[in-house]
Amino acid sequence: MKLRNVAIIAHVDHGKTTLVDELLKQSGSYRENQRVAERVMDSNELEKERGITILAKATSIVWKDTRINIVDTPGHADFGGEVERILNMVDSAIVLVDAAEGPMPQTKFVVGKALKVGLRPIVVINKVDRSDARPTEVINEVFDLFAALDATDEQLDFPILYGSGRSGWMAEKPEGPQDQGMAPLLDLVLKHVPEPKIHEDSQFRMIGTLLESNPFLGRMITGRITSGTIKPNQSIKVLAQDGTVVEQGRISKILAFRGIERTPIEEGVAGDIIAIAGLSKGTVADTFCDLSVTEALKAQPIDPPTVTMSFIVNDSPLSGTEGDKVTSRVIRDRLMKEAEGNVALKIEEAADKDSFFVSGRGELQLSVLIETMRREGFELAVSRPRVVLQQDDSGQTLEPVEEVVVDVDEEHSGVVVKKMGERRAEMLEMKPSGGNRVRLVFHAPTRGLIGYQAELMTDTRGTAIMNRLFHAYEPYKGEIAGRRNGVLIANAPGEAVAYALWNLEDRGPMMIEPGWKVYQGMIIGEHTRDNDLEVNVLKGKQLTNIRTTSKDEAVRLTPPIKMTLERALTYIQDDERVEVTPKSIRLRKVHLDPNDRKRSEKLKEAV
Repeated sequence: MKLRNVAIIAHVDHGKTTLVDELLKQSGSYRENQRVAERVMDSNELEKERGITILAKATSIVWKDTRINIVDTPGHADFGGEVERILNMVDSAIVLVDAAEGPMPQTKFVVGKALKVGLRPIVVINKVDRSDARPTEVINEVFDLFAALDATDEQLDFPILYGSGRSGWMAEKPEGPQDQGMAPLLDLVLKHVPEPKIHEDSQFRMIGTLLESNPFLGRMITGRITSGTIKPNQSIKVLAQDGTVVEQGRISKILAFRGIERTPIEEGVAGDIIAIAGLSKGTVADTFCDLSVTEALKAQPIDPPTVTMSFIVNDSPLSGTEGDKVTSRVIRDRLMKEAEGNVALKIEEAADKDSFFVSGRGELQLSVLIETMRREGFELAVSRPRVVLQQDDSGQTLEPVEEVVVDVDEEHSGVVVKKMGERRAEMLEMKPSGGNRVRLVFHAPTRGLIGYQAELMTDTRGTAIMNRLFHAYEPYKGEIAGRRNGVLIANAPGEAVAYALWNLEDRGPMMIEPGWKVYQGMIIGEHTRDNDLEVNVLKGKQLTNIRTTSKDEAVRLTPPIKMTLERALTYIQDDERVEVTPKSIRLRKVHLDPNDRKRSEKLKEAV
């Protein structure tokens, strides 16, 4: 059967996964009466909850005697490592762009990578049925973007389709016709996407691209066969990038993507995307090949991580009460397993063996890892995210700088510009984006953006949309002011009492509710001033035999600040930690004892 391999790349929420749903439906991949979940490719529990794609996944459809392998990719820059890897599996990419928003930072990032590899993209303007759609201007913006990314003349001559993934139609003009469904897109893929490039020799070669664990088959590696064929029970070897042999073994099973199912096949042929099982050490970016092959295939280089965090064994008084995986050994094994399949992560063990430095692309990538671990029963403490600094040849310190695009209502643009200026950001562009909204583009140091998302939402009444993308390493921008407010700290262990919390309300907003377990050194609220304050949340009302009016006894509390994992990570300072368990997210000081805190502050001042 003839083959085509294509990836779908776009910014977050531009409709990739919904488009794949429609392609599967209209190509006859489902039975007449088959029940299928919406956004079927978002199979991971966290993906369903958040409505975003986190992991790259493959599927395939048959159209006019040709098998089209489609790879759905994440839209967040934090998961860009997933996209960089899969580009060596495909021969073209469908670049999906929102008809109203136009090309956004993540579109730019992925398209740049795809053009560098030499792919000739197809541009699809999605959501043309939106009331604020502006398809003609968006096409011009896409062309300008391709030109700015040094696209060749061949790549600039891209075919264009318009349509609506949700309504299930594509056409060569924004107005339609709408009765042909997705056929124009599928026909264009057959016409425009080249057949897979296959090496002439007959020896089996494949680069591992995606790694996952299957409860029945063990470790599974997905990739595209570059040359030769492979059958079950065949002996192969795995070569690292430098050509050293990682392991030798026998293939137990070969699975191919057929619709949304994976089907065992008797032979994998060159050009097809398959998953193989049976090897215990081979991982992403390794070359899986015939025993006679001596040279490894070249893998795509991956951008370096920009943010790092410490994962520490939980040593709070409540340690081990809510989770069952608490020791450094199980945390280490889990992190190492994650780093195998996620090439954008870097794990280093600290000298004390009780903490690990985990580096990634951004807070979202690290928070998704922490959230996954807590759902698996892990308990751990994590530090504030820090940026990964570098030194240039002359010894100057460099820090990561991001391109930040903020779409905001005109009335709030002033406060955004002011706050970004305080965070050492440089404004590059300010232009109207329709509907009384303004698009602001900045270059800002990553350090200044940690913790800004929540503040931006407050400043703009929740109307701003911020998108970030790693731009480059630039000279250190100088000091940036941190959190303005201090915190309220519990001074004794026990259970919080409503009466005590009510009496403390004028000191600042709370982060806990009555009945919650607290311990000495735990953060229970935000102070209205800039210093930390120790408070007693255990003190109940003195009960006497003197009667009081009923209004005295009715304690009405202001609802507490709900601390989500992302918000907690960006809220804390360097002397604080987030304690993460399967049931709770608590904030605490690094030193629980007040005397230890004073001692460490004096040491800091002395330095």
